[in-house]
Amino acid sequence: MTTHRPAESSGTWTIGDITVNRLGYGAMQITGSGVWGQPRDREEAIRVLRRTRELGINLIDTADSYGPEVSENLIAEALHPYPAGLLIATKGGFTRPGPGDWRPNGHPDYLRGALEGSLRRLKLETIDLYQLHRIDSKVPAQEQIGVLADMRAEGKIRHVGLSEVSVGEIEMARKIVPILTVQNLYNLSERKHEDVLDYCEREGIGFIPWFPLA
Repeated sequence: MTTHRPAESSGTWTIGDITVNRLGYGAMQITGSGVWGQPRDREEAIRVLRRTRELGINLIDTADSYGPEVSENLIAEALHPYPAGLLIATKGGFTRPGPGDWRPNGHPDYLRGALEGSLRRLKLETIDLYQLHRIDSKVPAQEQIGVLADMRAEGKIRHVGLSEVSVGEIEMARKIVPILTVQNLYNLSERKHEDVLDYCEREGIGFIPWFPLA
């Protein structure tokens, strides 16, 4: 009997040297209400994560700010040791002082600590795709991208991505480190990033829409 794995029929795309199915899973909503705290039903959250593998999903996207830290911990609890071919992408660059409060922090020391925390929670030595969650307007952008480049050179990051950026910001970042993915808000009703999507398609950069179903 053949197991139906619908994600495998969605087609594939590559992130550097890694091939994944186009249908991935965003692990933002497995936390508590408002992306804050523990889920109401922890066992159900674990079941959902394990179900993604049964469906053929091999890209899971998360962030240290989801919970905060809750989403990454749940992923490790549900799926570690990780099956071959599973790409876990995470993000850093937001602090969460409280529910509904999202504050960019792009200080290099903070970003380095954020990455180390994600490695520890996810039980990884290298994160395949690490994305800057937001560019912090209070810190020179080159410094924020530069610390990601440094951590990539140290082997702690395999590939670098960006989130909620303009074409100009992508071009700036690419002068410092290869940018493999961009994750911006995009769906049928929200199309302000059409120019970013066109740029990514033209330049061979993976585009990951967040909130794709509006």
